[in-house]
Amino acid sequence: MATSPDKVLIVEDETAIRDLLRLHLELAKFDVKETADGHDGLTLARGERFDVIILDVMLPGLDGVTVCRALRTEGESRDAAILMLTARDRESDKVLALESGADDYVAKPFGVRELLARVQALLRRNRRGAVPAAAPARIDSRALSLDLEKRQARLRDQTLDLTRQEFDLLYLLAARPGVVFSRAALLQQVWRDDGFVTERTVDTVISRLRRKIEIDPQDPELILTAWGVGYKFADAD
Repeated sequence: MATSPDKVLIVEDETAIRDLLRLHLELAKFDVKETADGHDGLTLARGERFDVIILDVMLPGLDGVTVCRALRTEGESRDAAILMLTARDRESDKVLALESGADDYVAKPFGVRELLARVQALLRRNRRGAVPAAAPARIDSRALSLDLEKRQARLRDQTLDLTRQEFDLLYLLAARPGVVFSRAALLQQVWRDDGFVTERTVDTVISRLRRKIEIDPQDPELILTAWGVGYKFADAD
């Protein structure tokens, strides 16, 4: 039985870039939809499940960062891989993209072959997951409850809205409380063989997680920093 093609949504207001992306994605056998407006992009992604969303930062109607943050809270594409297009190659722009919930970013101007490779890498990452097979099916520690089968996270009886990447990283840490993971080790286990991410990506996802689970993200009690090494989950109660 033939499988359905992966679905991609392009949210980009520059017609030439949008047409170029559509052409090459369709040649690569993706099912593509497109829009030039941030509001329309958010409506489309909330009402229909996409595997990948290519999202420009500078958009009419609603900017890409706002759209990205909104997508991560609800809708059919909440777990879609989001690739943001940034107009500038400054580190601050890249960090903003990742901290808003994006999985990856590409600075304009970009090469089509690189962008397609990044899209494929995001799809591989989302399909295989990152939690080791030997991980426990459920973790209950320090008011945090993680259910691997349901991919559900609760803290102090409140459901957490976590992206797939955030859940995988949190589960990996919480499954081995007190064990220090280097950034390189977290990259290897959560992002596997994706050569497009760097150790800074780990820091930005940790920062996002802390804002969601810590009472005071500046003074964390659950995800602790091992200075000069990496991160660990607090020792079990």
